[in-house]
Order: sequence, then C-alpha cells, then structure tokens
Amino acid sequence: MATAPEIDAPKETLDAFRTEVRAWLVANFPPSLKGKDDPMSAVEAPKPLSDEEQAWKAAMGAKGWGVPSWPREYGGGGLNRAEVRVLQEEMARAGAWNPIGGMGVMMFGPTLLEYGSEEQKREHIPAIARGEVRWCQGYSEPGAGSDLASLQTFAEDHGDHYIVNGQKTWTSGGQWADKCFALVRTDKTKKHEGITFVLIDMDTPGVEVKPIRLISGSSPFCETFFTDVKVPKANRVGAEGQGWTIGKRLLQHERNSLSGGGSAAGRLFAAGKPVSEIAKAYVGVDAEGRIADADLRTRIIRHDMDIRAFMLTLRRAAAEARSNQGPSAATSIMKNVGSRIIQERSELILEIRGMAGLGWEGEGFSEAELADTRAWLFGKAVTIYGGSSEIQNNVIAKRILGMLDHQ
Repeated sequence: MATAPEIDAPKETLDAFRTEVRAWLVANFPPSLKGKDDPMSAVEAPKPLSDEEQAWKAAMGAKGWGVPSWPREYGGGGLNRAEVRVLQEEMARAGAWNPIGGMGVMMFGPTLLEYGSEEQKREHIPAIARGEVRWCQGYSEPGAGSDLASLQTFAEDHGDHYIVNGQKTWTSGGQWADKCFALVRTDKTKKHEGITFVLIDMDTPGVEVKPIRLISGSSPFCETFFTDVKVPKANRVGAEGQGWTIGKRLLQHERNSLSGGGSAAGRLFAAGKPVSEIAKAYVGVDAEGRIADADLRTRIIRHDMDIRAFMLTLRRAAAEARSNQGPSAATSIMKNVGSRIIQERSELILEIRGMAGLGWEGEGFSEAELADTRAWLFGKAVTIYGGSSEIQNNVIAKRILGMLDHQ
C-alpha cells in the first residue's frame, strides 16, 4: 500500500524527527527557492530546472520524502502518518515545495503498489519516487468519456505481447510523458470484464501524440493514437480482464489528488494570495480597513469559510483513508466541492479586478492579472477532468447514499 503506517510515533520520537527534518531542510533546501512552486507542475510545457532546483529534486528523491508514506524498499520515505504531518509542517515553515509529483505520484504509483507484481514495483516505483519518469493516462476516448467502459482501443493477443490499435483523448501531458498507463479492450464480447490495464512506452513505434489547444491558451491535453503498437505482456498490470477494477481504484487516487489533497488545488488554497487582499487592492477599504463593498465583503468571507472547512475536511478524510487502506468513494464528494471552490475563487477575482481582469496579453496588465484570467478559463475544465461532476454525483448516489437505479 502507498499509505503511511497506522502506528504513530511517541512525542519524544516525533520531536527528534522534527529536529532532524529542520536540520535536513537547512542543509538541502536552497533559500532562493523559498515560496516558489514546482516548475515541473506547469500547466504548459514543463520548465527546465535550474541547478538549485535540480539539486533540491535530487535530494528529496534520494531521501524518499517526495513520496514520504511509500515503502522504503521502493524508494519512498517509509514514514508513518504523524511523521508525514511533521514533514509537511516543517516544509511549509521553510517555504519548501515538493519537487516530486505528477501522475506517477498522484495516481499510478499508489495503484501499482496495490496491484502490481513485485517485478513491476521494483522497475517503476523507485523512478517515480525520484521524479525521473513522467507518466500520462490513457483512459478517455472520443466515444468513451463519461461511459468509460465503452472504450474500444483494442489489444490483440500475440503470444508474449499485445498489438494495440485505437485512440485516446484528453491525455494530460502526453506530449511530455515517457510512459502511459492505459485501459485497453482485450475481449470484445464483454464490457467491463473485457478491459485490461497495460503500460505503454510513449516512444514505441506507432504512438502519435497531438496536443489540443484550450481556450486558456495552454495545451496540456492531447489526442493519442496507437497504430500497431507492440506492448509486452510483462507490461500488463493484474490479470487480463481485471483492468476495470484496477482502473476504478486509480480514479479514486486521482480524485483524492484533484480534490486538493496534495495537488494543485491544495497548493492554491494553502498558498494562493487571499482573495481579500486582492479585493482591498482593487476595490479599496472603508474607514475601518474593511473591503469597501459590503456585499462583496460578505461573499469573500463565505468563500474563505468554505476553503477552511474544506481543508479541515480533507485532513479528516486523509486520516480516514489511511485507516481504511486508501481513498474511498468519498473522494467524489471532495472532488466536486474542491472544483466548485476553485471556480468560485476565479470568478471572484475577475469580478474584483474589473477591466483589469479581462486581459489576455499585451501591455496594461500585470503578470498576475493575465495569469488569473487564463486560470479562470482553464478552471472551467476542473468540473470535467478526473470524472465530470455528473459522474461524481452518480458515484455519490450509488456508493455513499446507497441509491440504486430502478427500472
């Protein structure tokens, strides 16, 4: 499992560990990187790492603290949940960010730790833990988005390997990825039971990637075409026909990350500039130092309360996930709530900035103003990717509320 051990350390041990973490951060985290974000997490093409960023990434990878709860034997930190919390607290105090991330950490790694063979874990997990390999996801297809189980990308059995033909879409970061974890059909006579989980090297002959440009101006998503792509059966995770079960588990890990539990949303809520500060700068303050617009002030307060309640709920859900050996269907609730809050934040910021919030490029706009406009446009996707809000509502109704379809 990718979760931290349940047994927490005694206070004395935690105090000693906190001292160790602080000393290690002083020795390894460059002060010039304080407060910066991970350049590898850019929505557009990943930015090249500076020498200091590369050194920081190498240090975290060697220590295993980029994936602190993963087992040590695969390159993780092997920390228990209390130690993970201490590490997170001390990194936040130092202004340090985690340079090890991406889909390998968010989704594939935790899933492989559950379903992969020992050989597959030894081959793939250490490289993910060191941030050496970039992964992408081959799930959705032009005719299989919300109804993912209707996917038609076919893997034909050729003895010790499959020959894969088909198309995937919305392949996030596909143009920069080294490898792809994908759902393919190995049996056309069965729907869910005919799906298999395979790993595909993106440099294999027959793999073609075409970026899709979004209204935000970025191109993080792609169309991916597979034409007679040879995939060794050693790259199959689990048994043939077990792909739907494995794929659903991976989606729980994805939704857990997208909801804010350690990914972009979490960083935004924790470190993004407070909306109230932006409002004071653009709208002004009254005689008492409050945001001048009383209605806007009330809506911002409600928004801030939602964020705080959401972050506290995430912490509780994370603790419950560790107790239950991984994320549950409750991640669908978190994903929907987190998506709504992200979109509300962008809407508020654009309203606050007025004309200054409508810039696309050129002079007359600050870098932050342009970035927030594009973030607002990109944010329209958060209620779609990772499973649309409608799909999450179905999961909530069936898996949490126990509601069944009646003919």
